[in-house]
Amino acid sequence: MSPRLDWAREGRDWPNRAHSRFVDAGRLRWHVQVAGEGPPVLLLHGTGAATHSWRELLPLLAREYTVIAPDLPGHGFTGAPMSRSGFTLPGMAALTAELLGELGMSPTLIVGHSAGAAIASRMVLDGHAAPAQLISLNGALLPLPGMPVPLFLAVGRLMVATPLLPRLVARRAVDGRMVAKLMDSTGSVIDPAGQALYQRLVSNPAHVRDVLSMMANWDLRALQRDLPRLAVPLVLIATGNDRTVPPAESGRVSRLVPGSRLVELPGLGHLAHEERPETFARLIAEAARRPAPPDGAPEPSGTAPTAPPQPSLGG
Repeated sequence: MSPRLDWAREGRDWPNRAHSRFVDAGRLRWHVQVAGEGPPVLLLHGTGAATHSWRELLPLLAREYTVIAPDLPGHGFTGAPMSRSGFTLPGMAALTAELLGELGMSPTLIVGHSAGAAIASRMVLDGHAAPAQLISLNGALLPLPGMPVPLFLAVGRLMVATPLLPRLVARRAVDGRMVAKLMDSTGSVIDPAGQALYQRLVSNPAHVRDVLSMMANWDLRALQRDLPRLAVPLVLIATGNDRTVPPAESGRVSRLVPGSRLVELPGLGHLAHEERPETFARLIAEAARRPAPPDGAPEPSGTAPTAPPQPSLGG
């Protein structure tokens, strides 16, 4: 079995390292960052990423909140589930809930990016969490239109069953060109330091293997069926240049979930929170302070308020 990322080596200069801790929960050894004081906010990154995805956003939110940011199971410096069920959407939601229980924290706000938004929604639907607000950043919440789900899952499991594939992917990632292409495919502009952190992850065969295992067991059809009964106010932030999860997908979700609110941001890609962390810190704080609408009352969609240009990663 390929060795996991080593904290003493690959984690030596990890972003926000001073806030990192290792916690045993759900039969996993978790890497989690906890920072700040105030109402607890849980940040859940997307597929293939880790806590580095919040490197600029976490310190900004920590000015007002207690921020909890784990590496998801099998990602970054967190151990992998022992069975296939741990890689499923309900399994990851349950494991994350066990981590929160071990930490003794109940988030009042959950922010999920991409697949992290699906985990957050599943946690609420399955009774693992009861936040006052749920925020989806370019959330991957629905099966993509035209995607033959059973075939996709079968192909994914075949890829996982090919032991050499993670090593081949990791080997190709070493020179950086493959990672640069992956970043470009998101529609986001990430600075060299950010790209180097993704390269560090993708160059590790164990990380690649477990990301593939997650993808092979990821089925959003049940979530699509259950989303209309989501009982927590949902804010959907969609960015116009997202090439990974088209912004129209957030529109589909907004029509499914009563009372949800859609915020559209032009010109940013899938990793928008890494491009404009200040903008997203403001949006998250505004959503947290916004009173929930009456039960069943729809909220209007729209673009974010105009703000002066913010400094960002990659430009």
